[in-house]
Amino acid sequence: MKPFVWAFFLVVTLVVQTTWLPLVTVGGARPDLLLLVVVSTGLLLGREHGVGMGFFAGLLQDLVSGNIFGVSVLSKTATGYLSGVMERNVFKENVLLPLMGVVVATVFNSAVMVVMLIFLGFAVDIPTAVANTLFVLGYNAVLAIPVHQIVYRIAKNEIADPNVK
Repeated sequence: MKPFVWAFFLVVTLVVQTTWLPLVTVGGARPDLLLLVVVSTGLLLGREHGVGMGFFAGLLQDLVSGNIFGVSVLSKTATGYLSGVMERNVFKENVLLPLMGVVVATVFNSAVMVVMLIFLGFAVDIPTAVANTLFVLGYNAVLAIPVHQIVYRIAKNEIADPNVK
């Protein structure tokens, strides 16, 4: 993994997510670009990279957002692991791969966050959380393929050849 390239990419993604994306919110929901990067990294490079990217993306998001520290770290790390587990079972050039992965990952990520908040004793309005998840899911589905293409270009040299053991 090219650590400086990935770190720069994560910071740029975070800047875009925190500056421009709040301008396109619907019902308080906006796309989660960091989640898209985590999912694509996991699907393309495996669970170790997915977990690493999930951890650092969640850490950056928690540091910048001012929300409960650790919720994004745990949810994005778990999502990176889940995406990475699928790495050997998918055809990486399939255009529907990021779309299917993002649908599952968005629901999983939101569910982990809601469960963590409930576990920590916070009151969570489930219907609002479900509605928010659906809006985020719509946004993420639209952006899944372009973000996946960018991550694919960055990771192109690191993707394992399935013919080599």
